[in-house]
Amino acid sequence: MSEKSFNDYTLSEEILRALAGLGYEKPTEVQDKVIPVALGKKDLTVKSRTGSGKTAAFGIPVCELVEWEENKPQALILTPTRELAVQVNEDITNIGRFKRIKSTPLYGKESFSKQTAQLRQKTHVIVGTPGRVMDHIDRGTLDVERIRFLVIDEADEMLNMGFIEQVEKIVKTLPKDRVTLLFSATLPKDVEKLCRNIMKSPVDIEIAAAAGTATNSLIDHALIEAKEGDKPKLLLDVLVVENPDSCIVFGRTQEQVDKVYRQLDQLGLRIGKIHGGMEQEDRFKVMNDFRKGMFRYLIATDVAARGIDIDNITHVINYDLPQDAESYVHRTGRTGRAGKAGKAISFATPGEGKFLASIEAYVGFAIRGRKMPSKDEVELRQPAFEKKQSVQPAVKKDKNEQLNKGIMKLCFNGGKSKKLRPVDFVGTLARIEGVTAEDIGIITIQDNVSFVDILNGKGPFVLETMQTTTVKGKQLKVREAKEK
Repeated sequence: MSEKSFNDYTLSEEILRALAGLGYEKPTEVQDKVIPVALGKKDLTVKSRTGSGKTAAFGIPVCELVEWEENKPQALILTPTRELAVQVNEDITNIGRFKRIKSTPLYGKESFSKQTAQLRQKTHVIVGTPGRVMDHIDRGTLDVERIRFLVIDEADEMLNMGFIEQVEKIVKTLPKDRVTLLFSATLPKDVEKLCRNIMKSPVDIEIAAAAGTATNSLIDHALIEAKEGDKPKLLLDVLVVENPDSCIVFGRTQEQVDKVYRQLDQLGLRIGKIHGGMEQEDRFKVMNDFRKGMFRYLIATDVAARGIDIDNITHVINYDLPQDAESYVHRTGRTGRAGKAGKAISFATPGEGKFLASIEAYVGFAIRGRKMPSKDEVELRQPAFEKKQSVQPAVKKDKNEQLNKGIMKLCFNGGKSKKLRPVDFVGTLARIEGVTAEDIGIITIQDNVSFVDILNGKGPFVLETMQTTTVKGKQLKVREAKEK
């Protein structure tokens, strides 16, 4: 952590207030290096491992620089996965809360017409996966003529998933007069080529994980050699001996994840699973429940190696060794976050020597070998393991809970059909005695209804006052919207 404060940057009171509410005390190294450059509207490439705080590194300047008055999207953030798009969208919404920044997520397997309706509303920031963003651009439902900021997040994963060509196609549709920020845990040649093609004299920033390595020095890496048939028992023995508070077990395929999930489920452990074959809604629910700490073990394919931003994951277990080195870095980067130590334990079969050699060459060190837990070790640790399983984990508070305290969302029965605009609500509400523009949050205008966040605990007062107050000369029915 740097010794600087967010107050040292030229940030508005609204952004600083949101950061304080989110519990952001001091900028991380990547935030300290990126924020001033991005605020200066310079292109930049950032090589930084996962868990270094890079979402806020670009989210803070984006929220600071977009103009609330502009109705068309001004920033486009591209992410490789749906999970990451949802998470980044939530972060942008939280950081821009008091500036009334409206962020809209776009990703596949979600209603296209629903997203189109959202895009017809005032939107400042778009967060999306390349395929769905390109679909909206092609169909004319996403207007990109006012885009001034482009963020490409997890660029190396974009390359691995075959999205680089789509990214290049999207970039060609954007205004040339823009700021481009690219973030990547690694910088393969194709990503470097992309940077040269789409950027103007970018500032290059590299955050060293540790001298000579590609991984976080807070992670203890270990390797256990085992035959494929021995892995189920080995996994249970390791879980008993390690007794993790929060653990992700990575499998190579959907079938392997299902198999491991069934094994642990039959033993009565509180677990969840996530892979690309699941319905999107189910994947989101599992991720949210795991983030809250409702279960300790998540069994996952690599789809979950991106998009999990949880500070308290104590262990990562590679049930199957990943077949490429970058995946190893991304998987193990789920632990050892926010300055906390973590453990990464990998199982390797005797025939996987070439994968292991590739990983070790990439990370810059030999992964320490470890013996299988002995029968005595397992028996010794079994009581503590069973005791922890008998206790329901404490559900964690959302990081935005403090931020959202005192916010009431009001629903008005009038929208675009009555020619209402966000400025009409701001003008009306700010004229209420005791209410200022700082008490008005995100405003969403739909065809027949409008939603307005009222901040600082003034929601009940505004709700009562608006029963007899008109908006643009129209008396609207107003109620509290129960769903956020």
